[in-house]
Amino acid sequence: MLEANNLAVEFAGRGRRARAVDGVNLSVGAGEIVALVGESGCGKTTLARTLLGLERPTSGEVRYDGSALSHRGRALKAYRRQVQLILQDPMGSLNPRQTVYEAVAEGPRIHGLPDEEQVVAEALSRAGLRPPERFFLRYPHELSGGQRQRVVIAGALALNPKVLIADEPVASLDASVRGEILALLLRLRNELGLSALVVTHDLGLAWNIADRVAVMYLGRIVESGPVEQILTAPQHPYTQALLSVLPESPDRIVLTGEPPDPTRIPTGCRFHPRCQLLASGKAAAAGIDTACHSEPLPILSSAADPQTACHLTLVDS
Repeated sequence: MLEANNLAVEFAGRGRRARAVDGVNLSVGAGEIVALVGESGCGKTTLARTLLGLERPTSGEVRYDGSALSHRGRALKAYRRQVQLILQDPMGSLNPRQTVYEAVAEGPRIHGLPDEEQVVAEALSRAGLRPPERFFLRYPHELSGGQRQRVVIAGALALNPKVLIADEPVASLDASVRGEILALLLRLRNELGLSALVVTHDLGLAWNIADRVAVMYLGRIVESGPVEQILTAPQHPYTQALLSVLPESPDRIVLTGEPPDPTRIPTGCRFHPRCQLLASGKAAAAGIDTACHSEPLPILSSAADPQTACHLTLVDS
């Protein structure tokens, strides 16, 4: 349904260009939920914005249902009806001066959909706000956090999209409400056949909702595959470090430093300045430490099979 092909997005900086997305292949199939995970600053949100058509790629392309995304007005408007965004902060997403009805009706009005009231009522009902008429005249401050997020989801559903891109959809919600929203997304996938790309730093969320997971570091996918395989037997040291912070993990891996500056991407493996395999001497013992510092790794494809961009896995294979 949705695909990134060799996608790159650069931003001008002070004398250098920041490579926020640096060669990404990623696909989301029909009825599939893919989790895009990684720490803050790795390029997840820029990739999501590019897939939505909010950023123009420097190179590569976005494809929807087999056709390349056009950034021309009418084509882009039609595309955004099919691919909708759900943001993490419902209070920031909703206009405090708009009623729930006005918030959900905004999209259908822009796209000129008929039977507005019926469309709004059906969207609210699908999002779990029933009876929908009870919420028409309420304002965001009169709702709970979970109800506000359901209104945001209803606003996306009102356009009957095929793909949802959810950027940290439960990050701002209480723990007691998160499960409800995740269950809602799974139900919408099952009932409506929706596809979804869920952007998150929470691997626990990915485990609970995703079919596949793609791990992003410094603008590039470094590991991807079926969620059960990647999260139970991670091959990339960065994925291993991310998983180690989960409560059930026996050994905590502490990465040194912050993610590198995207204007100064390291040579060789882009993770090598923080890699625990290099720091512990395991890379040297395997004879790959020089390669880690100097030899670039191949860009992963968008295939569903497990893939890892690490010199150690190349040696093992």
